[in-house]
Amino acid sequence: QVRGLCGTFTGDQRDEFMTPEGDVETGVAAFANAFRAAGACPAMGPGIPDPCHGFPGSRERAEAACAVLMGPAFR
Repeated sequence: QVRGLCGTFTGDQRDEFMTPEGDVETGVAAFANAFRAAGACPAMGPGIPDPCHGFPGSRERAEAACAVLMGPAFR
């Protein structure tokens, strides 16, 4: 009964990219654009942008935060 950007959770990876119309997209950009609110943001292009390019310094902060998850507390 779960549908949306988080997938369907059926255990079948072939239907994880199901759009609101019930189509199954094979590409990430087309899938994301299917959930885009008209006019709310630009459509995603065919390539997946690196989120760190738009936010200088983000890579270092993200790596530091992920290091905690990869550390001994979560082993």
